[in-house]
Amino acid sequence: MGPLSATAFVLISLVKVIVVFTVIMVVVALMTLAERRVAAWIQDRSGPNRVGPWGILQPLADGLKNLLKEENLPGAASAGLFFAAPMIAIFPALVLFAVIPFASPLPTRWGLVPMIVADIPVGFLYIVALASLGVYGLFLAGWASNSKYALLGGLRASAQMISYEVGLGLSLVPILMLAGNVSLPAIVGQQQELGVWYVFPLLLAFTFFIVSAFAETNRLPFDMPEAESELVTGYHTEYSSMKFSMFFIAEFSNVLTQSALMATFFLGGWDIPFWSGDNMRALADGTIVGATPALWKTLLTLGAFALKTGFFVFVFIWVRWTLPRFRYDQVMALGWKVLIPLLVAYIAIQGGAMLGLQAGGIDSGRTYALALFGLNFVLLALLLFWLDRGRVIRGSWGASRRRTQLIARAPENVGAASEEAAAV
Repeated sequence: MGPLSATAFVLISLVKVIVVFTVIMVVVALMTLAERRVAAWIQDRSGPNRVGPWGILQPLADGLKNLLKEENLPGAASAGLFFAAPMIAIFPALVLFAVIPFASPLPTRWGLVPMIVADIPVGFLYIVALASLGVYGLFLAGWASNSKYALLGGLRASAQMISYEVGLGLSLVPILMLAGNVSLPAIVGQQQELGVWYVFPLLLAFTFFIVSAFAETNRLPFDMPEAESELVTGYHTEYSSMKFSMFFIAEFSNVLTQSALMATFFLGGWDIPFWSGDNMRALADGTIVGATPALWKTLLTLGAFALKTGFFVFVFIWVRWTLPRFRYDQVMALGWKVLIPLLVAYIAIQGGAMLGLQAGGIDSGRTYALALFGLNFVLLALLLFWLDRGRVIRGSWGASRRRTQLIARAPENVGAASEEAAAV
């Protein structure tokens, strides 16, 4: 079909930026309604149902309320950084969506239009670099407020997000090993060629990525930077009006972006399962490898991508209203003592397995993916068995077992067992 001309490329890129940014803002607003409705469903209550049919205009009413509320600036705050912090927090989540392909290429009269805002060859590095900037907004909000509660929330945010950024990056290394490319459209294409989504041959990496994504988005059970029972509301205690709302927009934008990344990295992106009609890849010169592009295929693949992303958004909401908050020492221990060492070991094991399969003449296809899935399934089962015994994050079962063992060894250990139970 041929590539776009320079003028068409600039104009279409501008349209894509405007459309994608607008859609993200609308979806984020609706996500606030979805979270409240799902929470109401879990807690057996009604939820928002007054503004508009089925409460669908409630986000609009909330936005109008935040715009009309009184602005608040603490007298001892650093005004410049205080105002800049919400914008810094929301920036990374929005720009990360630029490198995520959300549909198959669209044929037009001007040429083939890739359904991605910026198809850069270093998409993975772009994601890792910009995802780490979100911590600055939260820390600056806490520091610039000149409040002890806000400062503690900002410090917690810095420690937690920096810790789990390492795990997030390491959990993506097996994808690069398997795909052999850092471009997100190429990773989607590799999953189509393999015939299996990466969630199966990289099951353990997928598990680690989900845990890191929850911590990076500050969602329960990892919402330590807020922890309203301990820090009032954490880093945004002193914020009001639209600046306060921008932190929640940033949080939901991060949830949407992480959900889209999980759909792209592990569920084939816009790939439709059990159908090869969408298995296509556009080269730099506009040549199509695989199936023929069409408008209806673009719409179908866009719907598939939206469904996968929406599923992960639902998981984020579901977990928030199901699990209790961890203690802060548990969060940090999980990141540094469990997640990072296990990821390093997993990368070594996965790499060794891939080299062994390639040495045996199996380097692609469903047999290759099935062998890696079997390895990951066994490793995940062993990991869950190990964590469930209360050795790292001390659960009630592990503490009860240790007390029983102490008492069984000698009756004089009853006092020590009681002290340990009180500490737990």
